[in-house]
Amino acid sequence: METDTEIKIKGMEILIEKLGEVEAERFISLMIKEPFDYTKWQRGLFRGKSIEEISKEAMKLRRKK
Repeated sequence: METDTEIKIKGMEILIEKLGEVEAERFISLMIKEPFDYTKWQRGLFRGKSIEEISKEAMKLRRKK
């Protein structure tokens, strides 16, 4: 199991890789400024998708790595 610090570092690396430094900082800033309920957001993330669809998408992403 990774430490909190390792997860934070990995998360920032991924954000910078996908968004670039400026947009990653902007994302962090937006998350801090706005009231954000992760659980509520996550519930809507996969709305309308079956477990099989979610699994297939996850497997596709896994194969890419």
